[in-house]
Amino acid sequence: MVMQYIIRKVISMMGYIYVVLDSRLEHPSGAILNIIIDDDFNNMSRRELCRHVENKFGLKEDSFWFLESTQKIRLCCQIARNIL
Repeated sequence: MVMQYIIRKVISMMGYIYVVLDSRLEHPSGAILNIIIDDDFNNMSRRELCRHVENKFGLKEDSFWFLESTQKIRLCCQIARNIL
């Protein structure tokens, strides 16, 4: 249990560093895995994209933003499955 706490704290710190560095990175625009990405999404920041997901699916503000990466992917996979 203590080890899980330590791992989560380390991942959290790494996530913070990642977000700071990512905000300074110029991301390529255009298709991702041959899926055309709309211009509005291409121009959104990471935070804005998370806010869009929260608004689109009626989630509380910052609830998606603060999820761990794997939880975000898992949630989006489940939503995609439920839609299709």
